[in-house]
Amino acid sequence: MARGPGKTSHQLAKQILEFVQEARFEVGHHLREQQFADVLGVSRTPVRAALNLLEALGVIEARRNQGFFLLQPAEVLHRVELDVPVAGDQALYDQMVKDRLTGLVPASLTQTDIAKRYGVDRVTMMRALSRLSEDGLIVRNKGHGWTFQPSLDNALTLKGSYDFRVALEPSGMLMSTFSVDRSLLERCRRQHLYLTSHPDIETVSPGQLFETDASFHEMLAEFSGNTFLAQAIQQQNRLRRLLEFGGYANQRRIREWCNEHLAIMDAVVEGDMARSAELMRTHLAHAYGAASRGRSH
Repeated sequence: MARGPGKTSHQLAKQILEFVQEARFEVGHHLREQQFADVLGVSRTPVRAALNLLEALGVIEARRNQGFFLLQPAEVLHRVELDVPVAGDQALYDQMVKDRLTGLVPASLTQTDIAKRYGVDRVTMMRALSRLSEDGLIVRNKGHGWTFQPSLDNALTLKGSYDFRVALEPSGMLMSTFSVDRSLLERCRRQHLYLTSHPDIETVSPGQLFETDASFHEMLAEFSGNTFLAQAIQQQNRLRRLLEFGGYANQRRIREWCNEHLAIMDAVVEGDMARSAELMRTHLAHAYGAASRGRSH
């Protein structure tokens, strides 16, 4: 639920290199995603993003339908430089999100397609793809290429999603089974206060912004005590992830939704569930307006 920002693909890639060196793996060794996920205490998705980054640097190779394999001997891995993302990576990341949301690129792309369309070198491309994968926006195909995750990609599905949420989320707060976990609520509140007081919201990663937003809605859905409602909101968050990442350029709206969330949490703490439900309806109406305007640009 209310999670803090995870490790970046660069941090995980560095830890993977350290593990490979300590284990003295030989060239050709099969690097298994699940093994590193277990060792590093993360899911397979960020591990895959880190391995994609190492592939871009020529440390390992991805073999079709087989996985990742070590290319360089363990004793030379200390020479590998894991630079932080540069402007080119961010520009490609932003442009690919924008192009997918506007329908300029298909859901599935090969690396050749990406290189030709955007005129980028392999390292920049793989770093951007690694970050897109790390943020849960794109997945690597089992065979060849990459696929964007399903999203609310047209006006009809966007409106349907918000209509569904307006019918569901406020109702969940009025259920007799609604029960507040004060420690989770306070943690969520602190995350929002961090954003509202941040001097430069542009420096906060889209991943952290989305997790703060999504975890708030999932938290209240879980407080409802209704498993079906909670699962429905989790699914809606998965569908709106790409759309939200494309809309975080509006700094004013970020602070607005943070303050709207805080007002809802205040009403919940006071036990005024009728007011909290009404504030949620208003918040979702504002969110839909911002999302639909963003799609028209």
